[in-house]
Amino acid sequence: MPISSENAKKARVLFEKAKRILCVCHRNPDGDAVGSLLGMGMLLEGAYPGKSVQFHCKDPAPDSFSFLPGVHRMQGAPDLLEGDVVVFLDCAEPKQTDLHESHPQLFDKTYLTINIDHHPTNTQFADLNFIVPDAASASEIVVECADILGWQLDSDIATCLLTGVYTDTGGLLHSNTTAKVYRTVARLLRAGARQQEIVQAVFRRATVSTLKLWGRVLEKITVTEEGGAISALTKGDFRATGAEYSALTGAIDYVNAVPGMRFSLILSERDDGVVKGSLRTLRDDVDVAKMAGKFHGGGHRKAAGFSLQGRLQPEVRWKVVPPPRDAPAL
Repeated sequence: MPISSENAKKARVLFEKAKRILCVCHRNPDGDAVGSLLGMGMLLEGAYPGKSVQFHCKDPAPDSFSFLPGVHRMQGAPDLLEGDVVVFLDCAEPKQTDLHESHPQLFDKTYLTINIDHHPTNTQFADLNFIVPDAASASEIVVECADILGWQLDSDIATCLLTGVYTDTGGLLHSNTTAKVYRTVARLLRAGARQQEIVQAVFRRATVSTLKLWGRVLEKITVTEEGGAISALTKGDFRATGAEYSALTGAIDYVNAVPGMRFSLILSERDDGVVKGSLRTLRDDVDVAKMAGKFHGGGHRKAAGFSLQGRLQPEVRWKVVPPPRDAPAL
């Protein structure tokens, strides 16, 4: 479902009246969070050259996105005045920003807010909500907004937004790669997006520590009676391989490639006492967002996640089955 041109025009009014604009994405940013944040921020700077535009994310961008222009600006502390506007990108709910406790005024109507997202679980917490569950990425929605409002895409902006589209579609390989996604990609390439720079930096580069971590993921795969391919990593796995938590990105696609599985799951233990779960499925009759919802998580039908307080504890299960009928007696 396309965004409303009426709402886009309402957003234009808010931007025109704003003294400053703050763009925020979710913590532990992925390619779509980074790409949509940077792309939207630079679009606003181009459309309103006299205004201050701030970029904020609780965590730094993974190293694989260090090639993107403006990525160093993402951790500026929120600095707001009365009359400012806040734009949330790729955030389904306030807690994903990790600002809901330290900066509650961002969510209590103190400031005018705009929410651009594609998660069906979005709580529509802003004054203006551009929620398009059919979109493959938040970056795709940003492109649509820019075209409705007549904002100009340059090569840097297009590269950021194409990074968001590419990463949330697995390099255009995931089932969410629709005809509209291809039209968006074509739009961004015409604007000068540096496609091969994205491919080389994101999809064709892996450090030795990342490969070792992925090896542990694959080594630990178990198949459940429910048709799930599951792997788990402890803090010790990260220490032993020397890999950062962000290196786990992409490993779930290999677990999800086990033939005949209904879903795949990677559990990973973090230093802050949290276990994160990443869920994927290739099947139309499985909704992993509902599975994640049982643990207060969320996402999409075919890609979702959750976080739980605790730690991982291995468990070994054995069972004795009767011998085949034609087995020789001992």
